[in-house]
Amino acid sequence: MTEAAEVESVLFHGIFLSRQSSLVSNTTAVEDKLQDGVPQTIEQLAKADIKIWVLTGDKQETAENIGYSCNMLREEMKDVFTVSANTAEGVKEELQTETVQDDKVDGEYALVINGHSLAFALEKGLELELLRTACMCQTVICCRVTPLQKAQVVELVKKYKQAVTLAIGDGANDVSMIKAAHIGVGISGQEGMQAVLSSDFSFAQFRYLQRLLLVHGRWSYLRMCKFLQYFFYKNFTFTFVHVWYGFFCGFSAQTVYDQWFVSMYNVVYTVLPVLGMSLFDQDVNDRWSFQHPQLYSPGPLNIYFNKKSMACCMIHSCYSSLVVFFIPWAAMHDTVADDGKDIADYQSFAFVVQTCLLLVVNIQLCLDTNYWTAVNQSFMWGSLILYFATTFAMHSNEMFSIFTSVFPFIGTARNSLSQPNVWLTIFLTCLLCGLPVLAFRFIVIQLRPTVNDKVRYKVRKEGLPGPVPCHPPARRVSTRRSSYAFSHAQGYGELVTSRRFLLKRPVKSCNNDTKEPQLYRIISKDSEHQPQKH
Repeated sequence: MTEAAEVESVLFHGIFLSRQSSLVSNTTAVEDKLQDGVPQTIEQLAKADIKIWVLTGDKQETAENIGYSCNMLREEMKDVFTVSANTAEGVKEELQTETVQDDKVDGEYALVINGHSLAFALEKGLELELLRTACMCQTVICCRVTPLQKAQVVELVKKYKQAVTLAIGDGANDVSMIKAAHIGVGISGQEGMQAVLSSDFSFAQFRYLQRLLLVHGRWSYLRMCKFLQYFFYKNFTFTFVHVWYGFFCGFSAQTVYDQWFVSMYNVVYTVLPVLGMSLFDQDVNDRWSFQHPQLYSPGPLNIYFNKKSMACCMIHSCYSSLVVFFIPWAAMHDTVADDGKDIADYQSFAFVVQTCLLLVVNIQLCLDTNYWTAVNQSFMWGSLILYFATTFAMHSNEMFSIFTSVFPFIGTARNSLSQPNVWLTIFLTCLLCGLPVLAFRFIVIQLRPTVNDKVRYKVRKEGLPGPVPCHPPARRVSTRRSSYAFSHAQGYGELVTSRRFLLKRPVKSCNNDTKEPQLYRIISKDSEHQPQKH
């Protein structure tokens, strides 16, 4: 017998002797209730294809009951794997026995592993086996784990799955896990503020996690993807025009635009519209986001911004730059004004091209925007008004007379916009850049609609905001004997859960001198089986 086993045996014998002659006169039960909305929140996150792992320091029976009360463990699950071996060989054997081949996964599984087994499973030779078995399961519960083991589990997922992890906790024992995850969320409660101070986000109740992910998190992802795609689009289009112009200027240092337009394109003319879209845009409101949690699934799959979308953005930019450059070039080549003067000069061509470019990128912004506000409108129209105002000011005779070498485009804007063919050229350029985008998106929506497209169609069809999701508490029919976990043997658990001691049966007493009816009687084991007289 080892030293640890001897110590445990002596300790158990001492506890047995101390309690041998004791009489239990009172029993106190402390109920640690779940917060409001926890089962509904977990159900919504599961519908959004978010994998949820429970890392707790509670004992196995308590952890399993928490899993059932949170709807993470269900009676209809095909199997619940339990790993409880105390040796590395035993843990490896249980993991390999419980592993189901990927092509044979035809139901929902759950994995429950305690801290002793997890210590062996996190070793070098078994961590991949643990991860493979855990990823196969719909629910993973790690019980009796230490704060260090919580952080190690998070690091394991980050290392091999390349997934974005979120850790949420409310106590000091969750700090290491919160710091190890990509996103840390702390719940302020009765267990101190350590978790809150170590987290990226904090709120008072667990159910607020649903709004953080399904609403604000999804909106943030959509806005960031649109911002990046539009940012690359407008700058690629701006740059590709110089490439086409290089074939006509011998690839010299001459720019196709006015030098002031080059300086103000990104910092003045196009900065506010894209900022408004990235701050306020949303595909559906928060109520529809709650009602359709599957809208969150494109985010983890990185559907809206990847290599494919980047390639499409470059192709789109290349096409737009070709239209922006060659349509004005063809329209102004060997063209004369109404008075017979030639208007195919460099300054007029540069003004028309930069005007077409600015209008085209703003039209693309309008096509990408799903939610219009007064701020979006003011940013877009204000940028266009600012462009024409500054252009007319810099092309004026007064600016040329004061700063001759700085503002050489004297009267270019006024003379160009006075020609009808210039307006037709601008209109044709914008039309050829916008129509293909509309046609392509229409065909894609008709042939391969996404979840987002289907929900947006439903929103437009109904024309009303979605109702706030309400989940009435459903009574679960279970074969388990209790929904609580006791730290001792079952004992009086059957009596407590059956509620027989709460029954109150009105009876009449025959030996009552006051002639008042006896409202209640004591229910004993003998009286339970006595026949009732009617």
